[in-house]
Amino acid sequence: MGLPFSMIVCSCNVLSDHDVRSAVEGSQHLPRNAKQIYGCLGCSAECGRCARTIKTIIDEALGACAKACCSGCPHSQSHSHSATHEPVDFAIAAG
Repeated sequence: MGLPFSMIVCSCNVLSDHDVRSAVEGSQHLPRNAKQIYGCLGCSAECGRCARTIKTIIDEALGACAKACCSGCPHSQSHSHSATHEPVDFAIAAG
């Protein structure tokens, strides 16, 4: 159960920790860095001071998937790589 309040993690774009978690959980592309989160939320980095905090929230939201999707992962079921359970390099896929 989540906390009943949200913490602003990006004051430039007024993004809360809840916004970041929702973007991770709602995305089929498993955002793994701040730039990808900004894209999911329709904004872009301004000063960048929130990037570490956003990365921490992403890692917490993904749990074991923070490194790579694994067998039994609820995220891997909706991805084409689920049959092989191989990690996807999103830096290459996004570029």
